[in-house]
Amino acid sequence: MKNTFLLLTLLLVFQLTQAQFIKEKSINAQIGYGLSVANYGLLDIYDDGLFLQGELVLKVLSWVELRPYAGVIYTISGGDDTGDSVTSKALLLGGKTRVRAPIPWVAPYAEIGIGTSIGKFETFTPFDSIEKSGFIYHIPFSVGLELGKRNNFDLGFTYFFQPTVEQYVGAVAIGVTFPLNN
Repeated sequence: MKNTFLLLTLLLVFQLTQAQFIKEKSINAQIGYGLSVANYGLLDIYDDGLFLQGELVLKVLSWVELRPYAGVIYTISGGDDTGDSVTSKALLLGGKTRVRAPIPWVAPYAEIGIGTSIGKFETFTPFDSIEKSGFIYHIPFSVGLELGKRNNFDLGFTYFFQPTVEQYVGAVAIGVTFPLNN
């Protein structure tokens, strides 16, 4: 009886503290010009395409947000004469933490996290010949500005480092945030 009471009390406390942990919830939708780039900075090997992403925004503090995300990167080879190409056709899933300046109109931010890419990846350069399908891990990193009185517009550079296939994908993206009713 004593253990049952303790368990029920802990569950109740957990529910109450969980309700206070997340201050606000919203959805962020982004679209942008996507790129796949070889990891070697001295080489100018990249391919371009489309980037789409949706995030559930969980505001913990006015300057910290947790952001589980799902997105798509689709880049295709430009067909140059060298045979070099860096392409990704993948679903992106994971979670990020955003740290932002809590000011209206123009709020700079940076975010980092961990996730997985599911799809097909090709990296053909003078140094690598990689063709891989399936699951790989990635490390998302973004910087940008939240714009507007309520910071509900987003302009940023977002990158997903994929060391397994010697490339990173990224985008110059714009986004809109829609608040959810609590």
